[in-house]
Amino acid sequence: MRDMTIDAAIGRRERKKQATREALIDAAFTLFISKGFSATTVEEIADAVDVSSRTFFRYFASKEDVVLTFQEEQQAMLLERFRARPASEPVVTALKHAAVEVAQACEQGILFNPERFTALLSMMESSPALMASSLEHQQKKMQAIAEAIGERMGGDATTDLRPRVVAAIAGCGIRAASDCWQQDTEAISFSESIEMAFVLLEEGVNYPSATP
Repeated sequence: MRDMTIDAAIGRRERKKQATREALIDAAFTLFISKGFSATTVEEIADAVDVSSRTFFRYFASKEDVVLTFQEEQQAMLLERFRARPASEPVVTALKHAAVEVAQACEQGILFNPERFTALLSMMESSPALMASSLEHQQKKMQAIAEAIGERMGGDATTDLRPRVVAAIAGCGIRAASDCWQQDTEAISFSESIEMAFVLLEEGVNYPSATP
């Protein structure tokens, strides 16, 4: 029989590790919001939690990784919601509903703090380094999205070009919606901007030329 004291000790260590991780995230976003992402250092984040930089790197590979952790959660939720959509829905419609649900969850604080969500979007715009890391991260996740699209279509994303094209277009649509929303955050919500972008994709974007 397993020693209960060992289980209790392991439980305490895991809770302590999780608490430290959450404290580092809290400190990072507080500094990101007050100082800006580029001006914040790993040392400052660690100092705010009264730990060493070495401890920080036990949890995150870089300060970019703190932000990308939330992006990872968003993408995981997107895939989950997409796969849960009715099988009868076309792929772009299913992606639209899934993406809007994720955006609404962020706005409502279900996925994570709405203030952090807004700060995340702003940081993407203001930090070229973070944007580059984000795009690289998204590219790695594109395959998983394409595979899920291929499954819904009854095909194989490794041999069928269509799932890859749809995944790429959906990613561009979300990016365009974010860029547009950033221009006037008071006009519409981020989730509404996402929905508008996907409606355009549903309708088709092979617009006629302005000149006959």
